[in-house]
Amino acid sequence: MSAIYRAVLSLAAFSLILWFSIFQPGPAAAGTLAVPSGPVVLTVSGKITQTNGAAGAEFDLAMLEALPGRVAKVTTPWAEGVNAFEGPLARAVLQAAGAQGSKLRITALNDYSAEVPLEDFLKFDVILALKKNDAYLPVRHQGPIFVIYPFDINPDLYNEVYFGRSVWQVKSIEVQ
Repeated sequence: MSAIYRAVLSLAAFSLILWFSIFQPGPAAAGTLAVPSGPVVLTVSGKITQTNGAAGAEFDLAMLEALPGRVAKVTTPWAEGVNAFEGPLARAVLQAAGAQGSKLRITALNDYSAEVPLEDFLKFDVILALKKNDAYLPVRHQGPIFVIYPFDINPDLYNEVYFGRSVWQVKSIEVQ
């Protein structure tokens, strides 16, 4: 084998190694959204920067429960007495999806939808409730996800405007 031939082979091998190290996907970078391992209960789409599926940012229960959240002990027009609703902060879900819009279209399983200013989720401690009184919300009782405003922290929110934005049986959020 001539020296030139060995040099060409070495250069070709080096070029392939360089190409694979630069252009092939490596491990996910920090801040990327994991792929759900359970059934998808929420899809965030539209003006987002983080996706993990064809429909946008898909979340299963475990992914939602891993986000910062709170328990809101509130009185609502939809249930008697004070109930403890628990779930991730809505702003944490939007942050995980990289939301970059100004309004949201929140859609329920029955295709009912409400337009909500994104600012509501940034300004108030709104939660996407997964549980009521320590039990997961079943579909027949406003589950799997119920938008709960912080009526316990800010009683001024207890009015028709925010009641209309409190969508239950949530399946998706489109960031607009």
